[in-house]
Formats: sequence, C-alpha cells, structure tokens
Amino acid sequence: MDRHEILKHIDHTQLKPFAVWADLEKLCEEAVTYQTASVCIPPAYIAHVHKKWPQLNICTVVGFPLGYSTTAAKVTEIKEALKDGANEIDMVVNISDVKNHFFDKVEEEIKTLKTACGDHILKVIIETCYLTEEEKIAMCHAVTNAGADYIKTSTGFGTGGATKEDVILFKEHIGPKVKIKAAGGVRTIKDLEDFLALGCDRIGTSSAVQILAGKETNAY
Repeated sequence: MDRHEILKHIDHTQLKPFAVWADLEKLCEEAVTYQTASVCIPPAYIAHVHKKWPQLNICTVVGFPLGYSTTAAKVTEIKEALKDGANEIDMVVNISDVKNHFFDKVEEEIKTLKTACGDHILKVIIETCYLTEEEKIAMCHAVTNAGADYIKTSTGFGTGGATKEDVILFKEHIGPKVKIKAAGGVRTIKDLEDFLALGCDRIGTSSAVQILAGKETNAY
C-alpha cells in the first residue's frame, strides 16, 4: 500500500489538552497537503478551523476522554459540534456502565447519539484497555445494534491503545455495516499497514505524516 492510499485512512489528530492554535494550524495544513481522511480536533477549535479550511473534513470528540458525561450532555456536545462545522463524531461510551454490564443502557445511549448525528458519522470509542474480552464482544453487539458507523479501540489517553488482537476480535463480532477505527500507539509504517490489512477503515494518530517520512514516534 502506497503512502497516498494510507493517508486516505488517517484521522490526523491533535487532542492534547495543552495544544495551541499553532499546533492546530500545522495539523490542518498537513491534512490539506497530504489529503488525510479528516482532522480530529477538540470541540473548541471546530468553528475556527471550519472557517479557515472549509474544505477539511472535521472530526471531533464527545464525552472525551472518560466517557461518563450524561447522555444529555453528550447530545448537546454533538449538536454544538455539528453546528460549528464538524462532520464526524468520536464518542466515548460510559465505561463504568460497561464494567457494570449495563450493556442495554450503553446501547441505548449510542442509539440516542446516533440519532443526534443524523447522517453524520458516529464512531464509538469503547476504550479496550479497560475491558475484558466478554465486555469487548458485548460492545461490538451494542455498537452494531445501535446503528453506529464505527467501533473505535481507544482514546489514546488510557492505559493502552489499539492492538491487532482487538481488531481481529471486532471483525468477528461486529455487523457488516460497522467499520473499525484503531487509535493509540500506532508508531511505525508497519503498524499502519498491518492495521489496514486487518480491516481497519480509519486510523487515528497525530503522527502519520512523520511516520510515513520514516520517523518513528510516540504517537497518540
């Protein structure tokens, strides 16, 4: 797979809490130059980025990174993000509800947030590093049943990131309409190629451009 093809699957990401406008400018200019699938940015920057680069596909995060905001708060975040110019939403499930095995409740929240998104893409971050295999499988079913567009491995802020084993597990248990996004710890060209070969449609990383230039990095 050539560099251009890989970059079409990258959500070029800047979500560090101390990021400044110069960091966002650099990210967006790289996204324009290298034609990444999207930029994934904090909600507070959406309107400014959309105004300066209206051609960019903007992804943002909701309930991030801990997931335990109320459903109503997450819905409000989505509505504000879409109004400001976002096209894709990466939400974090209520991890506590998952650990309590309140899977029906989690599914209902995802369904509610997908309704709020309408035709816009909803990616569901399940934060695999905190979950058992049973819980991961349950989340595959919840994401599928709720009608979300993607299941996503990680926020990049937990104790671990994407693993190939989790992607394989997802492929076995998600529905045919659900796509996979890997995020967290993608550090080499081989990682990028391997995750795409396993069936990921998107990869979230802050460092794809550097990686593809031959520089390994401690990536988001």
